Amino acid sequence: MIEDTSKKHYMAWMTLAMLDFVTIIRFEDVFYPYQNQGLSVIFSWIFLLICYQLPYTMITTQLGLAYKDTEEGGLASWIRRGTGSDVLGYATSWMYWAQTVPYLVDVSNSIIVSISWMILGNNTLGKHMSPFMFGLLTFVIILIFILCESAYKNSLDLLSLIGGIAMFAMSVIFVILIIWALMHGGHIATKMEWSSFKPNFSVHYFSTTGLLIFAMSGAELAAPYVTRLKNPRKEFPKSMWMLFAMTVFMTLTETLGLAVLFDAKHIPHDFKMNGAFYAFQLLGEEANMGKSLMYMYAIVCLLNFMADLAALIDAASRVFASDTSEKYMPSWLRKKNKDGLPVNSYILTCSITLFLLLLSGTLPEINDIFNWLLNLNGIVSPYKTSVVFLAFLAFRYKHSTFGKDDFVFIRNQKGALAVGWWCFIFTFICATMGFLPQDVAFNTPQWDKQLWMNIITVIVLFGTGFLLPWLRKLELKRQKA
Repeated sequence: MIEDTSKKHYMAWMTLAMLDFVTIIRFEDVFYPYQNQGLSVIFSWIFLLICYQLPYTMITTQLGLAYKDTEEGGLASWIRRGTGSDVLGYATSWMYWAQTVPYLVDVSNSIIVSISWMILGNNTLGKHMSPFMFGLLTFVIILIFILCESAYKNSLDLLSLIGGIAMFAMSVIFVILIIWALMHGGHIATKMEWSSFKPNFSVHYFSTTGLLIFAMSGAELAAPYVTRLKNPRKEFPKSMWMLFAMTVFMTLTETLGLAVLFDAKHIPHDFKMNGAFYAFQLLGEEANMGKSLMYMYAIVCLLNFMADLAALIDAASRVFASDTSEKYMPSWLRKKNKDGLPVNSYILTCSITLFLLLLSGTLPEINDIFNWLLNLNGIVSPYKTSVVFLAFLAFRYKHSTFGKDDFVFIRNQKGALAVGWWCFIFTFICATMGFLPQDVAFNTPQWDKQLWMNIITVIVLFGTGFLLPWLRKLELKRQKA
Protein backbone atom coordinates (compact mmCIF):
# COMPACT_ATOMS: atom_id res chain seq x y z
CA MET A 1 0.00 0.00 0.00
CA ILE A 2 1.39 3.42 -1.00
CA GLU A 3 1.66 5.97 1.82
CA ASP A 4 -0.41 9.12 1.34
CA THR A 5 2.34 11.71 1.85
CA SER A 6 -0.13 14.56 1.39
CA LYS A 7 -1.53 13.80 4.86
CA LYS A 8 1.87 13.38 6.51
CA HIS A 9 2.49 15.72 9.44
CA TYR A 10 5.66 17.73 8.97
CA MET A 11 7.70 19.61 11.54
CA ALA A 12 8.31 23.33 10.99
CA TRP A 13 11.99 24.23 10.67
CA MET A 14 11.67 26.85 13.42
CA THR A 15 10.22 24.18 15.74
CA LEU A 16 13.22 21.97 15.06
CA ALA A 17 15.60 24.84 15.81
CA MET A 18 13.84 25.56 19.11
CA LEU A 19 13.77 21.85 20.05
CA ASP A 20 17.52 21.57 19.48
CA PHE A 21 18.23 24.83 21.29
CA VAL A 22 16.44 23.94 24.54
CA THR A 23 18.16 20.54 24.47
CA ILE A 24 21.68 21.92 23.92
CA ILE A 25 22.25 25.01 26.04
CA ARG A 26 20.69 25.75 29.40
CA PHE A 27 20.35 29.13 31.08
CA GLU A 28 22.88 28.26 33.78
CA ASP A 29 25.45 26.92 31.26
CA VAL A 30 26.70 30.49 30.79
CA PHE A 31 27.31 30.89 34.54
CA TYR A 32 29.97 28.16 34.73
CA PRO A 33 32.50 29.72 32.31
CA TYR A 34 31.88 33.14 33.88
CA GLN A 35 33.16 31.86 37.21
CA ASN A 36 36.14 30.16 35.53
CA GLN A 37 37.26 33.00 33.24
CA GLY A 38 35.48 36.16 34.43
CA LEU A 39 34.59 38.81 31.84
CA SER A 40 37.35 37.55 29.53
CA VAL A 41 34.93 34.74 28.72
CA ILE A 42 33.36 37.21 26.25
CA PHE A 43 36.53 36.83 24.16
CA SER A 44 36.27 33.04 24.49
CA TRP A 45 32.61 33.02 23.43
CA ILE A 46 33.23 35.23 20.37
CA PHE A 47 36.26 33.19 19.29
CA LEU A 48 34.48 29.88 19.74
CA LEU A 49 31.24 31.05 18.10
CA ILE A 50 33.07 32.15 14.95
CA CYS A 51 35.93 29.66 14.71
CA TYR A 52 34.25 26.62 16.28
CA GLN A 53 30.47 26.77 16.72
CA LEU A 54 29.76 28.07 13.21
CA PRO A 55 31.75 25.33 11.38
CA TYR A 56 30.42 22.75 13.89
CA THR A 57 26.82 23.72 13.06
CA MET A 58 27.46 23.68 9.30
CA ILE A 59 29.31 20.34 9.51
CA THR A 60 26.33 18.88 11.34
CA THR A 61 24.03 20.27 8.67
CA GLN A 62 25.98 18.60 5.87
CA LEU A 63 26.17 15.24 7.67
CA GLY A 64 22.51 15.37 8.68
CA LEU A 65 21.42 15.89 5.09
CA ALA A 66 23.95 13.43 3.62
CA TYR A 67 22.72 10.60 5.85
CA LYS A 68 19.09 11.64 6.19
CA ASP A 69 17.81 8.42 4.61
CA THR A 70 19.90 6.03 6.71
CA GLU A 71 19.25 4.90 10.27
CA GLU A 72 17.71 8.25 11.26
CA GLY A 73 21.04 10.05 10.79
CA GLY A 74 22.45 9.58 14.28
CA LEU A 75 26.13 10.06 15.09
CA ALA A 76 26.81 6.32 15.31
CA SER A 77 25.35 5.77 11.84
CA TRP A 78 27.46 8.65 10.48
CA ILE A 79 30.58 6.87 11.72
CA ARG A 80 29.44 3.48 10.44
CA ARG A 81 28.63 4.78 6.98
CA GLY A 82 31.71 6.96 6.80
CA THR A 83 34.21 4.32 7.91
CA GLY A 84 32.34 1.14 7.00
CA SER A 85 33.13 -0.23 10.46
CA ASP A 86 30.52 -1.74 12.79
CA VAL A 87 33.09 -1.68 15.61
CA LEU A 88 33.48 2.09 15.37
CA GLY A 89 29.72 2.45 15.14
CA TYR A 90 29.33 0.50 18.37
CA ALA A 91 32.17 2.45 20.05
CA THR A 92 30.47 5.73 19.11
CA SER A 93 27.16 4.54 20.52
CA TRP A 94 28.86 3.54 23.74
CA MET A 95 30.71 6.85 24.00
CA TYR A 96 27.41 8.65 23.56
CA TRP A 97 25.93 6.63 26.41
CA ALA A 98 28.97 7.06 28.66
CA GLN A 99 29.04 10.85 28.32
CA THR A 100 25.37 11.10 29.33
CA VAL A 101 25.93 9.45 32.73
CA PRO A 102 27.88 12.30 34.43
CA TYR A 103 25.37 14.75 32.98
CA LEU A 104 22.54 12.61 34.34
CA VAL A 105 24.06 12.81 37.84
CA ASP A 106 24.71 16.54 37.41
CA VAL A 107 21.07 17.15 36.47
CA SER A 108 19.91 15.12 39.48
CA ASN A 109 22.14 17.25 41.71
CA SER A 110 20.58 20.37 40.21
CA ILE A 111 17.09 19.05 41.00
CA ILE A 112 18.02 18.86 44.70
CA VAL A 113 19.51 22.37 44.59
CA SER A 114 16.34 23.73 42.93
CA ILE A 115 14.11 22.11 45.56
CA SER A 116 16.33 23.48 48.36
CA TRP A 117 15.89 27.03 47.04
CA MET A 118 12.12 26.50 46.81
CA ILE A 119 11.99 25.32 50.44
CA LEU A 120 14.76 27.32 52.14
CA GLY A 121 14.81 30.38 49.89
CA ASN A 122 18.60 30.68 50.25
CA ASN A 123 21.95 28.95 49.73
CA THR A 124 22.13 27.10 53.08
CA LEU A 125 21.64 23.59 51.67
CA GLY A 126 25.09 22.56 52.96
CA LYS A 127 24.07 23.43 56.52
CA HIS A 128 20.98 21.22 56.39
CA MET A 129 22.37 18.23 54.51
CA SER A 130 25.60 16.22 54.61
CA PRO A 131 27.49 15.30 51.41
CA PHE A 132 26.48 11.66 51.99
CA MET A 133 22.78 12.54 52.17
CA PHE A 134 23.17 14.74 49.08
CA GLY A 135 24.58 11.77 47.13
CA LEU A 136 21.93 9.40 48.49
CA LEU A 137 19.07 11.71 47.45
CA THR A 138 20.65 12.11 44.02
CA PHE A 139 20.66 8.33 43.57
CA VAL A 140 17.06 8.06 44.81
CA ILE A 141 15.90 10.67 42.28
CA ILE A 142 17.62 8.81 39.42
CA LEU A 143 16.10 5.52 40.59
CA ILE A 144 12.59 7.02 40.76
CA PHE A 145 12.88 8.40 37.24
CA ILE A 146 14.17 5.08 35.90
CA LEU A 147 11.18 3.30 37.46
CA CYS A 148 8.82 5.90 35.98
CA GLU A 149 10.48 5.52 32.59
CA SER A 150 10.05 1.76 32.79
CA ALA A 151 6.42 1.92 33.92
CA TYR A 152 5.20 4.87 31.85
CA LYS A 153 7.15 5.05 28.63
CA ASN A 154 7.12 8.53 27.03
CA SER A 155 5.01 9.80 29.95
CA LEU A 156 7.24 12.83 30.43
CA ASP A 157 7.15 14.20 26.86
CA LEU A 158 4.80 17.02 27.85
CA LEU A 159 7.04 17.91 30.79
CA SER A 160 9.99 18.16 28.41
CA LEU A 161 8.13 20.58 26.14
CA ILE A 162 6.87 22.75 29.00
CA GLY A 163 10.22 22.81 30.80
CA GLY A 164 12.22 23.70 27.68
CA ILE A 165 9.95 26.55 26.61
CA ALA A 166 9.73 27.91 30.17
CA MET A 167 13.52 27.91 30.58
CA PHE A 168 13.99 29.79 27.30
CA ALA A 169 11.37 32.30 28.45
CA MET A 170 13.26 32.84 31.71
CA SER A 171 16.43 33.53 29.70
CA VAL A 172 14.60 36.23 27.74
CA ILE A 173 13.12 37.67 30.97
CA PHE A 174 16.62 37.78 32.47
CA VAL A 175 17.96 39.90 29.58
CA ILE A 176 14.91 42.19 29.62
CA LEU A 177 15.21 42.77 33.38
CA ILE A 178 18.93 43.57 33.05
CA ILE A 179 18.13 46.22 30.45
CA TRP A 180 15.28 47.55 32.60
CA ALA A 181 17.56 47.78 35.64
CA LEU A 182 20.20 49.71 33.69
CA MET A 183 17.57 52.12 32.33
CA HIS A 184 16.39 52.78 35.88
CA GLY A 185 19.80 53.65 37.32
CA GLY A 186 21.07 50.16 38.06
CA HIS A 187 24.76 49.85 39.03
CA ILE A 188 27.17 47.85 36.84
CA ALA A 189 29.15 45.57 39.18
CA THR A 190 32.08 44.88 36.81
CA LYS A 191 34.39 47.59 35.50
CA MET A 192 34.15 47.51 31.70
CA GLU A 193 37.87 47.97 31.06
CA TRP A 194 40.07 46.36 28.41
CA SER A 195 41.95 44.53 31.15
CA SER A 196 38.68 42.86 32.20
CA PHE A 197 38.06 41.49 28.69
CA LYS A 198 41.67 40.50 28.03
CA PRO A 199 42.11 36.71 28.45
CA ASN A 200 44.94 35.22 30.47
CA PHE A 201 46.22 32.34 28.35
CA SER A 202 47.26 30.08 31.20
CA VAL A 203 46.92 26.35 31.83
CA HIS A 204 43.80 27.10 33.90
CA TYR A 205 42.27 29.05 31.01
CA PHE A 206 42.61 26.18 28.56
CA SER A 207 41.58 23.55 31.12
CA THR A 208 38.24 25.36 31.54
CA THR A 209 37.49 25.72 27.82
CA GLY A 210 35.98 22.22 27.76
CA LEU A 211 32.98 23.54 29.71
CA LEU A 212 32.32 26.10 26.95
CA ILE A 213 32.36 23.30 24.38
CA PHE A 214 30.07 21.28 26.63
CA ALA A 215 27.67 24.26 26.81
CA MET A 216 27.38 24.65 23.03
CA SER A 217 27.60 21.00 21.93
CA GLY A 218 24.73 18.88 20.67
CA ALA A 219 23.74 20.26 17.26
CA GLU A 220 23.84 16.68 15.95
CA LEU A 221 20.81 15.89 18.13
CA ALA A 222 18.63 17.50 15.45
CA ALA A 223 19.76 15.02 12.79
CA PRO A 224 17.13 12.31 13.44
CA TYR A 225 14.39 14.90 12.78
CA VAL A 226 15.60 15.75 9.27
CA THR A 227 13.13 13.35 7.67
CA ARG A 228 10.24 15.09 9.47
CA LEU A 229 10.83 18.31 7.55
CA LYS A 230 8.83 18.89 4.39
CA ASN A 231 11.83 20.13 2.40
CA PRO A 232 14.96 19.05 4.31
CA ARG A 233 17.50 20.51 1.85
CA LYS A 234 16.10 24.01 2.29
CA GLU A 235 14.65 23.87 5.79
CA PHE A 236 17.33 21.99 7.75
CA PRO A 237 20.05 24.61 7.03
CA LYS A 238 17.57 27.30 8.13
CA SER A 239 17.06 25.44 11.42
CA MET A 240 20.80 25.22 11.99
CA TRP A 241 21.33 28.92 11.20
CA MET A 242 18.54 29.83 13.63
CA LEU A 243 20.12 27.56 16.26
CA PHE A 244 23.46 29.33 15.78
CA ALA A 245 21.86 32.79 16.01
CA MET A 246 20.03 31.91 19.25
CA THR A 247 23.25 30.51 20.75
CA VAL A 248 25.11 33.73 19.89
CA PHE A 249 22.35 35.86 21.42
CA MET A 250 22.07 33.86 24.62
CA THR A 251 25.78 33.43 25.38
CA LEU A 252 26.82 37.04 24.76
CA THR A 253 23.83 38.88 26.21
CA GLU A 254 23.61 36.65 29.26
CA THR A 255 27.34 37.00 29.98
CA LEU A 256 27.10 40.79 29.77
CA GLY A 257 24.07 40.59 32.07
CA LEU A 258 26.13 38.64 34.60
CA ALA A 259 28.82 41.33 34.43
CA VAL A 260 26.14 43.85 35.42
CA LEU A 261 25.06 41.83 38.46
CA PHE A 262 28.33 40.26 39.63
CA ASP A 263 31.84 41.69 39.85
CA ALA A 264 33.90 39.42 37.58
CA LYS A 265 36.86 39.68 39.97
CA HIS A 266 34.85 38.77 43.09
CA ILE A 267 32.54 35.92 42.11
CA PRO A 268 30.96 33.81 44.91
CA HIS A 269 32.74 30.48 45.40
CA ASP A 270 29.46 28.56 44.97
CA PHE A 271 28.52 30.43 41.79
CA LYS A 272 28.28 27.30 39.64
CA MET A 273 25.75 25.75 42.01
CA ASN A 274 23.78 28.82 43.10
CA GLY A 275 24.67 31.61 40.67
CA ALA A 276 21.43 31.52 38.68
CA PHE A 277 19.37 31.78 41.88
CA TYR A 278 21.53 34.67 43.09
CA ALA A 279 20.91 36.43 39.76
CA PHE A 280 17.11 36.26 39.93
CA GLN A 281 17.17 37.14 43.62
CA LEU A 282 19.12 40.32 42.83
CA LEU A 283 16.86 41.19 39.89
CA GLY A 284 13.78 40.66 42.05
CA GLU A 285 15.14 43.02 44.67
CA GLU A 286 16.00 45.58 41.98
CA ALA A 287 12.44 45.42 40.61
CA ASN A 288 10.85 45.53 44.10
CA MET A 289 9.45 42.02 43.64
CA GLY A 290 11.16 40.44 46.63
CA LYS A 291 12.04 36.79 46.11
CA SER A 292 9.19 36.06 43.71
CA LEU A 293 11.46 35.98 40.63
CA MET A 294 13.84 33.60 42.37
CA TYR A 295 10.99 31.24 43.33
CA MET A 296 9.63 31.43 39.78
CA TYR A 297 13.03 30.48 38.39
CA ALA A 298 13.39 27.63 40.91
CA ILE A 299 10.07 26.13 39.75
CA VAL A 300 10.96 26.49 36.06
CA CYS A 301 14.42 25.08 36.77
CA LEU A 302 12.92 22.06 38.51
CA LEU A 303 10.58 21.35 35.58
CA ASN A 304 13.40 21.72 33.08
CA PHE A 305 15.78 19.47 35.00
CA MET A 306 13.10 16.82 35.43
CA ALA A 307 12.48 16.87 31.68
CA ASP A 308 16.24 16.65 31.04
CA LEU A 309 16.55 13.69 33.39
CA ALA A 310 13.72 11.81 31.67
CA ALA A 311 15.27 12.45 28.24
CA LEU A 312 18.73 11.37 29.42
CA ILE A 313 17.47 8.11 30.90
CA ASP A 314 15.61 7.34 27.68
CA ALA A 315 18.67 8.18 25.59
CA ALA A 316 20.90 6.07 27.85
CA SER A 317 18.87 2.97 26.98
CA ARG A 318 18.99 3.47 23.22
CA VAL A 319 22.59 2.27 22.83
CA PHE A 320 21.53 -1.14 24.20
CA ALA A 321 18.86 -1.42 21.52
CA SER A 322 21.05 -0.34 18.58
CA ASP A 323 21.66 -2.57 15.58
CA THR A 324 25.25 -3.24 16.67
CA SER A 325 24.34 -4.27 20.22
CA GLU A 326 23.62 -7.92 19.34
CA LYS A 327 27.12 -8.32 17.95
CA TYR A 328 29.04 -6.61 20.72
CA MET A 329 26.93 -6.82 23.90
CA PRO A 330 26.05 -9.85 26.07
CA SER A 331 22.48 -11.05 25.64
CA TRP A 332 21.63 -10.48 29.31
CA LEU A 333 22.39 -6.78 28.91
CA ARG A 334 20.02 -6.53 25.94
CA LYS A 335 17.17 -8.30 27.74
CA LYS A 336 13.87 -6.43 27.42
CA ASN A 337 10.68 -6.51 29.46
CA LYS A 338 7.17 -6.92 28.04
CA ASP A 339 7.09 -3.21 27.10
CA GLY A 340 10.27 -3.51 25.06
CA LEU A 341 12.51 -1.66 27.51
CA PRO A 342 16.06 -2.96 28.18
CA VAL A 343 15.70 -3.35 31.95
CA ASN A 344 19.25 -4.53 32.56
CA SER A 345 20.60 -1.42 30.84
CA TYR A 346 18.84 0.61 33.51
CA ILE A 347 20.56 -1.50 36.15
CA LEU A 348 23.93 -0.79 34.53
CA THR A 349 23.11 2.93 34.41
CA CYS A 350 22.27 2.83 38.12
CA SER A 351 25.51 0.98 38.87
CA ILE A 352 27.72 3.51 37.05
CA THR A 353 25.75 6.34 38.67
CA LEU A 354 26.30 4.83 42.11
CA PHE A 355 30.02 4.53 41.38
CA LEU A 356 30.19 8.26 40.51
CA LEU A 357 28.24 9.21 43.63
CA LEU A 358 30.40 7.09 45.93
CA LEU A 359 33.52 8.61 44.39
CA SER A 360 32.19 12.16 44.68
CA GLY A 361 31.08 11.45 48.27
CA THR A 362 34.75 11.47 49.32
CA LEU A 363 34.84 15.25 48.71
CA PRO A 364 34.39 17.49 51.77
CA GLU A 365 31.43 19.70 50.79
CA ILE A 366 28.30 19.62 48.62
CA ASN A 367 29.66 22.50 46.55
CA ASP A 368 32.79 20.43 45.80
CA ILE A 369 30.64 17.49 44.70
CA PHE A 370 28.53 19.69 42.45
CA ASN A 371 31.57 21.35 40.85
CA TRP A 372 33.47 18.09 40.29
CA LEU A 373 30.55 16.34 38.58
CA LEU A 374 29.89 19.43 36.49
CA ASN A 375 33.54 19.75 35.42
CA LEU A 376 33.56 16.05 34.52
CA ASN A 377 31.13 16.92 31.72
CA GLY A 378 33.80 19.27 30.36
CA ILE A 379 35.93 16.16 29.72
CA VAL A 380 33.60 13.44 28.44
CA SER A 381 31.25 15.67 26.41
CA PRO A 382 34.00 17.22 24.23
CA TYR A 383 35.45 13.75 23.61
CA LYS A 384 32.04 12.77 22.21
CA THR A 385 31.82 15.95 20.15
CA SER A 386 35.23 15.26 18.59
CA VAL A 387 33.67 12.17 17.00
CA VAL A 388 31.36 14.46 14.99
CA PHE A 389 34.42 15.91 13.27
CA LEU A 390 35.87 12.44 12.68
CA ALA A 391 32.59 11.53 10.95
CA PHE A 392 32.90 14.67 8.81
CA LEU A 393 36.51 13.88 7.88
CA ALA A 394 35.60 10.30 6.96
CA PHE A 395 32.73 11.58 4.83
CA ARG A 396 34.81 14.21 3.01
CA TYR A 397 37.69 11.80 2.34
CA LYS A 398 35.11 9.53 0.66
CA HIS A 399 33.34 12.32 -1.22
CA SER A 400 35.33 15.08 -2.85
CA THR A 401 32.73 16.22 -5.39
CA PHE A 402 29.05 17.13 -4.93
CA GLY A 403 26.06 18.04 -7.05
CA LYS A 404 24.51 21.49 -7.21
CA ASP A 405 21.57 20.41 -5.05
CA ASP A 406 23.73 19.13 -2.17
CA PHE A 407 24.30 21.25 0.91
CA VAL A 408 28.08 21.45 1.20
CA PHE A 409 30.12 23.10 3.91
CA ILE A 410 33.16 24.44 2.00
CA ARG A 411 33.23 22.94 -1.49
CA ASN A 412 37.01 23.18 -1.66
CA GLN A 413 38.20 19.76 -0.47
CA LYS A 414 41.45 20.91 1.14
CA GLY A 415 39.69 23.77 2.92
CA ALA A 416 36.98 21.46 4.26
CA LEU A 417 39.51 18.92 5.52
CA ALA A 418 41.59 21.67 7.16
CA VAL A 419 38.56 22.99 9.06
CA GLY A 420 37.52 19.45 10.03
CA TRP A 421 40.98 18.65 11.41
CA TRP A 422 41.12 22.01 13.25
CA CYS A 423 37.81 21.35 14.99
CA PHE A 424 38.77 17.78 15.89
CA ILE A 425 42.22 18.62 17.27
CA PHE A 426 40.96 21.67 19.19
CA THR A 427 38.09 19.70 20.76
CA PHE A 428 40.31 16.75 21.67
CA ILE A 429 42.93 18.99 23.30
CA CYS A 430 40.30 20.89 25.32
CA ALA A 431 38.78 17.61 26.51
CA THR A 432 42.19 16.32 27.60
CA MET A 433 43.08 19.60 29.34
CA GLY A 434 39.80 19.26 31.25
CA PHE A 435 41.38 16.49 33.35
CA LEU A 436 43.17 19.25 35.30
CA PRO A 437 41.01 20.23 38.33
CA GLN A 438 39.57 23.74 38.05
CA ASP A 439 38.10 24.75 41.41
CA VAL A 440 40.92 23.82 43.79
CA ALA A 441 44.43 25.21 44.17
CA PHE A 442 47.24 23.57 42.19
CA ASN A 443 49.70 21.27 43.99
CA THR A 444 47.40 20.62 46.94
CA PRO A 445 46.08 17.24 48.18
CA GLN A 446 42.59 18.13 46.87
CA TRP A 447 43.99 18.95 43.42
CA ASP A 448 45.85 15.63 43.22
CA LYS A 449 42.79 13.76 44.47
CA GLN A 450 40.44 15.29 41.88
CA LEU A 451 42.95 14.66 39.09
CA TRP A 452 43.00 10.95 39.91
CA MET A 453 39.22 10.95 40.28
CA ASN A 454 38.92 12.37 36.75
CA ILE A 455 41.30 9.78 35.29
CA ILE A 456 39.66 6.82 37.05
CA THR A 457 36.14 7.96 36.12
CA VAL A 458 36.90 8.36 32.41
CA ILE A 459 38.63 4.96 32.34
CA VAL A 460 35.57 3.33 33.93
CA LEU A 461 33.04 5.15 31.71
CA PHE A 462 34.75 4.47 28.39
CA GLY A 463 36.58 1.29 29.43
CA THR A 464 33.35 -0.59 30.21
CA GLY A 465 32.50 -0.28 26.54
CA PHE A 466 35.63 -2.27 25.64
CA LEU A 467 34.82 -4.91 28.26
CA LEU A 468 31.36 -5.75 26.89
CA PRO A 469 32.50 -7.08 23.45
CA TRP A 470 34.93 -9.37 25.28
CA LEU A 471 32.07 -10.67 27.47
CA ARG A 472 29.95 -11.19 24.35
CA LYS A 473 32.76 -13.16 22.76
CA LEU A 474 32.98 -15.44 25.81
CA GLU A 475 29.20 -15.87 25.75
CA LEU A 476 29.26 -16.99 22.11
CA LYS A 477 32.05 -19.45 22.86
CA ARG A 478 30.01 -21.00 25.69
CA GLN A 479 26.99 -21.28 23.41
CA LYS A 480 29.03 -23.11 20.77
CA ALA A 481 30.52 -25.43 23.40
